[in-house]
Amino acid sequence: MSALPAAVPEGALIRAQDLWRSYVMGEEEIHALRGVSFEIPRGEYVAVMGPSGSGKSTLMNIVGCLDTPSKGTYILRGKVVSQMNDDELAAVRNREIGFVFQTFNLLPRASALHNVELPLVYAGVPRDERLVLAKKALEMVDLAQRMSHKPNELSGGQRQRVAIARALVMQPSILLADEPTGNLDSQTGEEIMKLFERLHQEGNTIVLVTHEPDVAAHAHRTIRIRDGQIESDTRR
Repeated sequence: MSALPAAVPEGALIRAQDLWRSYVMGEEEIHALRGVSFEIPRGEYVAVMGPSGSGKSTLMNIVGCLDTPSKGTYILRGKVVSQMNDDELAAVRNREIGFVFQTFNLLPRASALHNVELPLVYAGVPRDERLVLAKKALEMVDLAQRMSHKPNELSGGQRQRVAIARALVMQPSILLADEPTGNLDSQTGEEIMKLFERLHQEGNTIVLVTHEPDVAAHAHRTIRIRDGQIESDTRR
């Protein structure tokens, strides 16, 4: 069993120490992650890359508190997340992680404003405060004029902006994006990546999971995963 670190280093928002994730399939044990360790300081913009089956999605699920490691320690903002139960993980997910998915995951019959409000509803934020925060988040992604529109009345790029506003509305510690341009044409994808760059410049910590080199090139650091291990970790 991994020893807990004595303290989180100054500036480290995320610390992963010797993370393993194993699954039993029939009589075979599959190791999706094999002793992964890294730190991400507050305010960094990181791309996680790797081929299909490399373990990058498993790593994203652990960083996003959707899964826990089989072995090792994951610390997020000073909290040992790897030892939390399901209810504690759900609370951390809602408060600390802003998710952006390839498929947007918006409620089709709800307005952009209501879609952005949802995390605040789950957090028990009063209605008047919710409206102020949701409108502010939509303004941050340049959609102030489209608040009342439903997803089918928006372009793909606008839908992804709504999803990004929803991810931002709780002012999370991390913006975690999984192939955020995967369903967009190249021009719209480039516009979304420029938005991520602006959000990073405004102080947001971004972890971007992608298999596309041109998308990863926007990040300031790239962690490459292969066969469940870190193959390289480079900054530019």
